[in-house]
Amino acid sequence: MSKYKKPNKEELKQKLNPIQYKVTQENGTERPFQNDYWDHEEEGIYVDIVTGEPLFSSKDKYDAGCGWPSFTKPIDEENVKEKLDTSHGMIRTEVRSKYGDSHLGHVFPDGPKDKGGLRYCINSAALRFIKKEDMEKEGYGDYLW
Repeated sequence: MSKYKKPNKEELKQKLNPIQYKVTQENGTERPFQNDYWDHEEEGIYVDIVTGEPLFSSKDKYDAGCGWPSFTKPIDEENVKEKLDTSHGMIRTEVRSKYGDSHLGHVFPDGPKDKGGLRYCINSAALRFIKKEDMEKEGYGDYLW
């Protein structure tokens, strides 16, 4: 059993603001350059806004110039799943959280070559940031490395 549990629909509607709900539960996309983390530079980790499962580290974040937070890899590949997305007349790879099944964004093969070549383009609305100094008290001490 995982400690990360997805709340029911009613709980989610109370917990999340409208854009967080639209992005994570209805596969929406927030506006580029008008979101919380596209240019965020503090040290810490980004977790699923729905369940709290750890998704990305600030150490793997970079400015891709696209207006959304971009990462070269997940903090733990077990917590991120990929799915074929053929919506909007495109063929893309959608990224979802494992336990919350939250829509996070997409992964593209145009990331930094020296870091594996991937760009995880993620909606800020799907994330909650945990500052490095707060990680231990919030239960993420295992990720301080």
